[in-house]
Amino acid sequence: MSSEEHVEVGLADDFDDGDAEIVQVGRAEVGVIKADGEFFAMRNQCPHDGGPVCQGKVEPRLVGEWGGPGERVDQHYTDDQRIISCPWHGWSFDVETGKHIGDDRYVVPTYEVVVEAGVVYVKNE
Repeated sequence: MSSEEHVEVGLADDFDDGDAEIVQVGRAEVGVIKADGEFFAMRNQCPHDGGPVCQGKVEPRLVGEWGGPGERVDQHYTDDQRIISCPWHGWSFDVETGKHIGDDRYVVPTYEVVVEAGVVYVKNE
């Protein structure tokens, strides 16, 4: 694997779910995140105020369904979507797509992650 094309992050076994490792990829600071056994990478810069989004908490997305007047909101966590919330102001993003969970106009750039021979790499784009 070419070191010009990929940046080595570390050993896959050293990550627990919810862990993030910050690396330099070109000019960008990128967070590599492990969620539900998968690796994701996104720029460590929140579009709201430039905060270190990848240093936030990774958790399942909380969704609610409202049945109408007089009904309680049925809240539950999703099984298929993990989000990360910026520690500065709480803006939350899907770790796979980088999209803000409430407004698709805000997106954190994502990067391809490769695990080869037990080592995690981020593609240098």
